[in-house]
Amino acid sequence: AKDLVYRNNAARVKAILAVDDPEILAEVEESPTVAHFIKLGPDKLPGWLPGWRNYDEETASQPTGGDLPRVSQNEDVMLLYFTSGTTGPPKMVAHNQLYPLGHIATARFWQNLHPASLHLTVADSGWAKAVWGKIFGQWLCEAAVFVYDHDYFDVKKLLEVVSRHRVTSFCAPPTIYRYLIRADLDAYDLSALEWATTAGEALNPEISRRFKDKTGIDIREGYGQTETTPMLLTTPYMAPRYGYLGRPNPTCTVLLLDADNRPVPDGEVGEICIQAQPGRTPGLFIGYYEDPQRTAAVWAGGIYHTGDLAIRAEDGCFQFVGRDDDVIKASSYRIGPFEVESVLMEHPAVVECAVTGVPDAQRGQAVKASIILAPEYTGSPALARELQQFVKDNTAPYKCPRIVDFVEELPKTISGKIRRVEIRGQSS
Repeated sequence: AKDLVYRNNAARVKAILAVDDPEILAEVEESPTVAHFIKLGPDKLPGWLPGWRNYDEETASQPTGGDLPRVSQNEDVMLLYFTSGTTGPPKMVAHNQLYPLGHIATARFWQNLHPASLHLTVADSGWAKAVWGKIFGQWLCEAAVFVYDHDYFDVKKLLEVVSRHRVTSFCAPPTIYRYLIRADLDAYDLSALEWATTAGEALNPEISRRFKDKTGIDIREGYGQTETTPMLLTTPYMAPRYGYLGRPNPTCTVLLLDADNRPVPDGEVGEICIQAQPGRTPGLFIGYYEDPQRTAAVWAGGIYHTGDLAIRAEDGCFQFVGRDDDVIKASSYRIGPFEVESVLMEHPAVVECAVTGVPDAQRGQAVKASIILAPEYTGSPALARELQQFVKDNTAPYKCPRIVDFVEELPKTISGKIRRVEIRGQSS
């Protein structure tokens, strides 16, 4: 309830529309700003929950003709997203009426959609990724959208749906792919599947390799934020590089800058930034709603600062390093959690993991790995030492996790992103 009330009050929501379903209507929370409660569809429960108006009945009784309401302009706010809150309370991200046009590149040049496509994106409707994958770009490219909702994720049921309905294009967060590669994919007819994409977090190269071995299909990464459409894309016109996010979306100018806003050379870590005019680049947000201070903190001089770090290779592909506040500062080293996680994911015992920094008196921070094990493995000091040695053998020894924590689950946002900030809070 507090999450709903927070959103209602923050956005000053004036009207709530909901389908006439008891389970949904019972979840609607009253807030000081809400003046209208409107049900969609025929009344299933007449007289229940007084104060609700019926959309169908009232629109049918409205007179036709007369003066039309004001038509929206490009610069008008079209929608507000609430961020997934990986680093703090959700922010309200305002997009203008150009936003749908920004997703033409999403659907055509990342998901490779065409009029014969049947596309499935696994994303809860509370996440901007649902709009990335289920509405604007896909319909503008004339593709059919397959919608599959579930209360609880079941990898076998998902595969049955993809197989039975001959889905041709599939998009899901990395978490889903981590479970797919451990399923018996040979038991399902995936012959209709042409294309696979992922976003939300960087995908570990080992997952890409295993999925390609099992299906013959490359997983193509994209990178963006609630504030943007995909800024980096692995398009049909390039060979995928496992562990890389792709190249810049042609609709925006992507920069890698240092702390002094100077471009960094290839091979060095920099912050992913976009050079643009607010409200003029289709798909790029116009600011945080009624929060000029937060807006000014990330957008200055025509440059939007994402807070994400990456390295650009000589061929123009970007490799994700991590959020600036996720990067671990151990002694004189800066360690990106993604690179350590990618090594751990190569070990057969590891299903999923999150690497974070914890306070350390000598080093400033030490590397900690929180690990979900495969069912056939049991956490033990011996296995922890084996995993530490595995990291040392496959990357620089200073990246070895000094703390290994075997866990049943990892804290995540509604969109499936690991909440490293919560793990760090548990360790402080």
